[in-house]
Amino acid sequence: MAAITVFSGVERRRRWSDDQKDAFVASAFAPGAVVSEVARQADLSPGQIYRWRAELAGRRTCKSPSFMEVMVTPPDRVGAERAEVIVVELGGALVRICAKAPPPLVAAVLNALSR
Repeated sequence: MAAITVFSGVERRRRWSDDQKDAFVASAFAPGAVVSEVARQADLSPGQIYRWRAELAGRRTCKSPSFMEVMVTPPDRVGAERAEVIVVELGGALVRICAKAPPPLVAAVLNALSR
């Protein structure tokens, strides 16, 4: 038998804070996560999570909002490709850029770090 949820009273819509929306978006787009599974667990539609992701990108101050995964590696574990790497220190962050990195990606990373 299926469970039925009855909303009574004047308020029928659920309200989510920005922090809650950010948490749902982060968990839905984490490595290995499936948006529809996260939505099902939270009793949301997948479209709602995608809409929140667009709103989150709109709240950011960068000109072209996007999401990217970043992996931070301790200096002692950096690969042997040091000869083909450009090292940039910006705002206390040390960025190693591979010579084969696409220029738009390099520009986006340096732009994000400069803010």
